[in-house]
Amino acid sequence: MLAQQDSRSDWSDQYWWSHDGVRLHARIYAGPEGSDSLPPILCMPGLARNARDFEDLAPHVARYRKVIVIEFRGRGESAYAKDPMTYVPLTYVQDVVALLDELEIERFAAIGTSLGGLVAMLMAATLPGRLAGAVLNDVGPELETAGLERIRDYIGAGGSQPTWIHAARAFAELNGAVYPGYDIRDWLRLTKRTHKLTPEGRIVTDYDKQIAAPLRVPNGGEAGVDLWPAYRALAGIPLLILRGELSDILSRSASAKMAAELPGSRLVEVPGVGHAPTMDEPEARAAIDAWAAELPQA
Repeated sequence: MLAQQDSRSDWSDQYWWSHDGVRLHARIYAGPEGSDSLPPILCMPGLARNARDFEDLAPHVARYRKVIVIEFRGRGESAYAKDPMTYVPLTYVQDVVALLDELEIERFAAIGTSLGGLVAMLMAATLPGRLAGAVLNDVGPELETAGLERIRDYIGAGGSQPTWIHAARAFAELNGAVYPGYDIRDWLRLTKRTHKLTPEGRIVTDYDKQIAAPLRVPNGGEAGVDLWPAYRALAGIPLLILRGELSDILSRSASAKMAAELPGSRLVEVPGVGHAPTMDEPEARAAIDAWAAELPQA
């Protein structure tokens, strides 16, 4: 395990190796004094996202617990996979478990956006008893076909932009329906979370374009798998379901069905946003605070 403290930040960079030799990265926020004995909170981003998705939420939650922000293979500072067909949820589960085992973490809670939420459900199913709580951010066992097709259309596509403002405007044009209330400052902040500056001085998305490869295989996407058994594995732990009011991925009826299936869960709809809430919204933040307060102490 390699650890490197960044004096300009409140996290340490952690690197570890997957079983197939991919060097992976996470940010670790230490949490308050005495929190080492508590199950940490694992934050896992969406399909085309990275650790910067949690740059505001992670330090907020780290007031209560140690926080580990994962960057899946092919994103951010995690290396690109040699085999693009390893860009699938079960491989991500194996990658995360390798880190948990290396850090000797037995129990943990999870906050997962979209893909990260799918990984959280799969971990609940495959690691019984280890998950202490979960937040599913705009994702569940039933996903809308139209939304999945929209994602497949843009993942892995696109070129580069000459400046951050150009990139922000292009990103806004692509995702305007997701965050209709955003102004250029909001788009610039979101673009800096999702894009990077190349050595040539161009702005590009911060992920391996090959993450799209498994999505193009017939029946290879999330919709081809029955995820209800994995979702039901979340029974008995603090569970928060966040849904963007305008989401085209998690329908209102599907989220209501999820809440009914696990009566101990809490469903919160975040107004004015689609897929997915950034969890910086006041409604989302308040719900996450209430969820964190219910997490077990061991």
